[in-house]
Amino acid sequence: MIPGDIVNVKITGIVGYGAFVEVDDYIGLIHISEFSDNYVKNIHEFVHVGDEIRARVLSIDEENKKINLSYKQLHKTKGVKCKVPTYEVGFKPLSSNLSKWIEDYKKR
Repeated sequence: MIPGDIVNVKITGIVGYGAFVEVDDYIGLIHISEFSDNYVKNIHEFVHVGDEIRARVLSIDEENKKINLSYKQLHKTKGVKCKVPTYEVGFKPLSSNLSKWIEDYKKR
Protein backbone atom coordinates (compact mmCIF):
# COMPACT_ATOMS: atom_id res chain seq x y z
CA MET A 1 0.00 0.00 0.00
CA ILE A 2 1.34 3.44 -0.99
CA PRO A 3 -0.07 6.98 -0.85
CA GLY A 4 -2.61 7.43 -3.62
CA ASP A 5 -3.91 3.86 -3.45
CA ILE A 6 -7.64 3.28 -3.15
CA VAL A 7 -8.51 0.83 -0.38
CA ASN A 8 -11.61 -0.69 1.19
CA VAL A 9 -11.86 0.23 4.87
CA LYS A 10 -14.24 -0.53 7.72
CA ILE A 11 -15.39 2.28 10.02
CA THR A 12 -14.58 1.23 13.61
CA GLY A 13 -15.27 4.45 15.49
CA ILE A 14 -16.45 8.01 15.06
CA VAL A 15 -15.28 10.99 17.10
CA GLY A 16 -15.77 14.72 16.71
CA TYR A 17 -12.66 15.18 14.58
CA GLY A 18 -12.95 12.16 12.29
CA ALA A 19 -13.61 8.47 11.77
CA PHE A 20 -11.30 5.63 12.73
CA VAL A 21 -10.94 2.78 10.26
CA GLU A 22 -9.25 -0.58 9.86
CA VAL A 23 -7.62 -1.80 6.67
CA ASP A 24 -5.54 -4.97 6.62
CA ASP A 25 -3.33 -4.71 9.73
CA TYR A 26 -3.37 -0.88 9.78
CA ILE A 27 -5.39 1.51 11.92
CA GLY A 28 -6.37 4.68 10.11
CA LEU A 29 -8.10 8.00 10.45
CA ILE A 30 -10.23 9.93 8.03
CA HIS A 31 -10.07 13.47 9.41
CA ILE A 32 -13.32 15.46 9.37
CA SER A 33 -11.79 17.81 6.78
CA GLU A 34 -11.36 14.84 4.43
CA PHE A 35 -15.10 14.12 4.19
CA SER A 36 -16.16 17.15 2.15
CA ASP A 37 -14.88 20.37 0.65
CA ASN A 38 -17.60 22.12 2.67
CA TYR A 39 -18.13 22.42 6.41
CA VAL A 40 -19.02 19.07 7.99
CA LYS A 41 -21.11 19.42 11.13
CA ASN A 42 -21.83 15.73 11.62
CA ILE A 43 -19.78 12.87 10.19
CA HIS A 44 -22.82 10.61 10.57
CA GLU A 45 -24.20 12.32 7.45
CA PHE A 46 -21.48 10.45 5.54
CA VAL A 47 -20.68 7.20 7.40
CA HIS A 48 -21.65 5.07 10.39
CA VAL A 49 -19.74 2.59 12.54
CA GLY A 50 -19.58 -0.74 10.71
CA ASP A 51 -19.80 0.77 7.21
CA GLU A 52 -17.36 -0.51 4.63
CA ILE A 53 -16.27 2.25 2.27
CA ARG A 54 -13.57 3.07 -0.25
CA ALA A 55 -11.01 5.75 0.57
CA ARG A 56 -7.76 7.10 -0.84
CA VAL A 57 -4.54 6.68 1.15
CA LEU A 58 -2.94 10.04 1.95
CA SER A 59 0.00 8.93 4.09
CA ILE A 60 1.37 5.81 5.78
CA ASP A 61 3.35 5.36 8.98
CA GLU A 62 4.85 1.89 8.47
CA GLU A 63 6.58 1.86 11.87
CA ASN A 64 3.33 2.39 13.82
CA LYS A 65 1.02 0.74 11.24
CA LYS A 66 -1.11 3.88 10.90
CA ILE A 67 -2.57 5.51 7.81
CA ASN A 68 -4.39 8.73 6.95
CA LEU A 69 -7.13 8.56 4.36
CA SER A 70 -9.48 10.77 2.36
CA TYR A 71 -13.16 10.10 1.73
CA LYS A 72 -13.85 13.25 -0.31
CA GLN A 73 -11.30 12.46 -3.02
CA LEU A 74 -13.44 9.51 -4.11
CA HIS A 75 -16.91 10.69 -3.14
CA LYS A 76 -17.14 14.27 -4.41
CA THR A 77 -20.35 15.94 -3.24
CA LYS A 78 -19.79 19.14 -5.25
CA GLY A 79 -21.07 21.12 -2.28
CA VAL A 80 -24.62 19.82 -2.62
CA LYS A 81 -25.81 17.44 0.07
CA CYS A 82 -29.54 17.81 -0.43
CA LYS A 83 -32.06 18.69 -3.07
CA VAL A 84 -32.33 22.42 -3.55
CA PRO A 85 -35.97 23.46 -3.04
CA THR A 86 -37.76 25.24 -5.86
CA TYR A 87 -40.32 27.88 -5.11
CA GLU A 88 -43.14 29.07 -7.26
CA VAL A 89 -44.19 32.57 -6.36
CA GLY A 90 -47.71 33.67 -7.17
CA PHE A 91 -46.86 37.38 -7.12
CA LYS A 92 -48.02 39.58 -9.95
CA PRO A 93 -47.00 43.20 -10.38
CA LEU A 94 -49.49 45.85 -9.30
CA SER A 95 -49.83 47.12 -12.88
CA SER A 96 -51.11 43.74 -14.10
CA ASN A 97 -53.81 43.55 -11.42
CA LEU A 98 -54.78 47.22 -11.16
CA SER A 99 -57.29 47.28 -14.04
CA LYS A 100 -59.00 44.13 -12.70
CA TRP A 101 -59.27 45.63 -9.22
CA ILE A 102 -60.75 48.87 -10.59
CA GLU A 103 -63.33 46.91 -12.58
CA ASP A 104 -64.22 44.84 -9.53
CA TYR A 105 -64.54 48.02 -7.44
CA LYS A 106 -66.83 49.65 -10.01
CA LYS A 107 -69.14 46.59 -9.95
CA ARG A 108 -69.83 47.04 -6.22
